Amino acid sequence: MPSLPKLFRSSATDSADGAARRLDQFAEKYQQFFPRVFAYVYGRVRDVHQTEDLVSEVFERAFLKMSSLRNDEAFSTWLFTIARNVVTSQARKRGRETVVDPDILRSVVASNVSVENEILVREEVAAVIDCLKTFPQREQDIVSLKFDAELGNSQIAKIMGLSEANVRVILFRTLRKLREIMKSGAAPRE
Repeated sequence: MPSLPKLFRSSATDSADGAARRLDQFAEKYQQFFPRVFAYVYGRVRDVHQTEDLVSEVFERAFLKMSSLRNDEAFSTWLFTIARNVVTSQARKRGRETVVDPDILRSVVASNVSVENEILVREEVAAVIDCLKTFPQREQDIVSLKFDAELGNSQIAKIMGLSEANVRVILFRTLRKLREIMKSGAAPRE
């Protein structure tokens, strides 16, 4: 029987069955978490192709560092911490440019919506995104983890290194601030 590539073996004492079992377990986790990680990363970078690249990097790092995970219940928090670090690293490299992908917006808007309404929706989404980009990075991360990755406050707290109550307060204040800015039509204050 041919041996597995070195990447799939964690030590010389592991059997091929053990390596295959770990690979199957990771494949299950990948299937389970891919949509949420993709949504989170897309929510941060707003570019489908860049999101695909970053998500593959997230899962590659997770696979390579799987042995460092002490507790399987912490996988979600650990994975989104990796995703947050990858996105932050990418943002440092490329600056803060964000482009709204028209294909994604088109898929969000119902097909029976008039052209005028579609344009209005696009403008509103772009305005919200532009407004959020002016908020502190911590607030952007919390909003993205909550609504793009659909994580609970306790998971967000672990990822961000905050208390759950602090996450709730920051989220509440950020959404209130966003609502007020959008309602007034005023330029956001930094």
